[in-house]
Amino acid sequence: MPPVRQRGWAEVRWRQFRNAPRPIVRAVLSSLVVAAVLATAYLAYDVALARGTNMPGGDLRILAVTVYVVVVLVVGSVVTYLVVPQPSGAGSVRRRSGWSAALGLFAAVPIAYLVIVVAIQIVRPVLG
Repeated sequence: MPPVRQRGWAEVRWRQFRNAPRPIVRAVLSSLVVAAVLATAYLAYDVALARGTNMPGGDLRILAVTVYVVVVLVVGSVVTYLVVPQPSGAGSVRRRSGWSAALGLFAAVPIAYLVIVVAIQIVRPVLG
């Protein structure tokens, strides 16, 4: 029997990326969609303030980012709880638990951060 070929680090990661479990993909995509929509709304608000538009309440960017983070975390957890069932084994009963919500929360934390950083540091300067 020939020896097993050792794969390189990049090859292993690429294979893991291509074969990601569906629950993980659903958790990440649900958080990513919510984060992208809310970051777009934040950018519109930020651009309007920069152009001198009077907004009711004044400059509430800190509050807007706080609401963004909270909503992405909560919606990411809830949507993942709803769309990612626990493995059912031999039965056909689909169960949900707090672990599905925890998966959504843990997926939402880095996504919320990365999306808002890209929006503020990369997209915002392009918009002027």
